[in-house]
Amino acid sequence: MTALTLPPLSLAARRRRVLGVVRRDFAALRRSSVRMFEILFWPTVELALWGFLTVFLQTQRVPFVASFLIGAVLLWQVLQKSSNEISIAFLEDVWSRNLLNVQVSPLSSGEYLTGLMLFALGKVVLAITVMAGLALLFYGFGVTSLGVGLVPFMGVLLMFGWSLGLVGISAVLRFGENAQVIAWSLVFVAQPLAGIFYPVSVLPAPLQTVAWLMPASHVFEGMRTVLSGGPVPWERLAWASGLNVVYLAATLGLFAWALGYARRHGRLSRFGE
Repeated sequence: MTALTLPPLSLAARRRRVLGVVRRDFAALRRSSVRMFEILFWPTVELALWGFLTVFLQTQRVPFVASFLIGAVLLWQVLQKSSNEISIAFLEDVWSRNLLNVQVSPLSSGEYLTGLMLFALGKVVLAITVMAGLALLFYGFGVTSLGVGLVPFMGVLLMFGWSLGLVGISAVLRFGENAQVIAWSLVFVAQPLAGIFYPVSVLPAPLQTVAWLMPASHVFEGMRTVLSGGPVPWERLAWASGLNVVYLAATLGLFAWALGYARRHGRLSRFGE
């Protein structure tokens, strides 16, 4: 059999290396029933919790729109899981002492990150599909009620989650494994300011300024506008998309700097010990 040799910098070679990262992580996931269970367990628990709260509020005749809360839970999962999944995928290389092996392979940093992002995207899609089915089955909420704005809503949250995940990864590269708490908890720091379950207007004025600098705030405000019967606020999505571009570029630069720092100071070798 003749081995297929591709130019190392060709698009085909890059695609094979990126898909190699995805296949590697999928193989690890497929062989771990605990990981598969976790992908679906926590989103389902959160949906059930907020869904039952919504049912209770309705029975108490509280002036509350159920779809606001259920829709917020679904979109929140996109943000949370996109951030956490890319961080955890990186941390698994750290925990398994495999990060140094990855760095000395032909895989570039950009290809490695792209592979992690694609694998995280697959896990997000799986979790949201299951949650959307359960929301429709138990609470009568269909995600299609968000209309054509559903895809860009989720796309904005996905990119923002990746940016938060890159900040956590960069912190681990710069400060070591002791900073890993940042990698999986940073998204929860952003949660109170994102206006997920309430309008940004309820925040104190200084925090409102901070909130409007977060793409997620524009998404959740837009969601409430759509579920209230209004048109898709494309101007909010445009602002959120612009902020996302800035944040993703900045966090990619931060990752490149942190990785360079780790290489110069021999920190990568510590991840292989």
